[in-house]
Amino acid sequence: MIRAEHICKTFDGHTVLDDISVDFETGCTNLIIGRSGSGKTVLLKTLVGLHEPDKGSVWYDETNYTQLGFKERKAIRKDIGMIFQGGALLDSSTVEENIKLPLDLFTEQSEEEKLERVNFCLQRVRLENANRLYPAELSGGMIKRVAIARAIVMNPRYLFCDEPNSGLDPQTSIVIDNLIHEITKEYNITTIINTHDMNSVMEIGEKIVYIHEGHKWWEGTNEEILHAENRELNDFVFASAMAKRAKGM
Repeated sequence: MIRAEHICKTFDGHTVLDDISVDFETGCTNLIIGRSGSGKTVLLKTLVGLHEPDKGSVWYDETNYTQLGFKERKAIRKDIGMIFQGGALLDSSTVEENIKLPLDLFTEQSEEEKLERVNFCLQRVRLENANRLYPAELSGGMIKRVAIARAIVMNPRYLFCDEPNSGLDPQTSIVIDNLIHEITKEYNITTIINTHDMNSVMEIGEKIVYIHEGHKWWEGTNEEILHAENRELNDFVFASAMAKRAKGM
């Protein structure tokens, strides 16, 4: 579990996060949603340690991550997988090399052990025999699947996903959603997804946190969101549905 307690974050005198407390549950797909500029990306980066909170704390299970020094955080960072919005693959490296990179950096495994793990992860994301391909040879959906394989190659306990469906067509987005959900369940990972995709919300949103103007405005499940008595949330859901419909026309 990852727990945020009374998180506050300010940039240049502007409060971006205001007293946010929330539990992100293990073995569940936890989604952070909200309009652009609402603070959801800052919250995700604060949880993973890319931003330091001005007030409050972030806990990884029973460990106060906020109070740890750089060297102490390293042990937890080995348990973190990250899927970036654009995939963030190294263009000059093959699929195999991209996925193997965390193993090269953080383990003393033999080359044979590393390749065995890489091939297992490729199989898990349904990209068998893609080892020698370069990012320029991959579709958008394949890039995201390679990014997922790299994120899970270290057997993470915590998985962060920043807009994993950005730039993908609806059908491919469903494939990526289902893959993240399957992996979360299979390995009992605490998965946190930052998204504006309402299809993701409705399909895999086991826990949803809605951020509005830096505040935690609502939390619940995908079964509860359509019946929520929350005007700002309802406006967001309606606007997102209309935007998706217009995009598909």
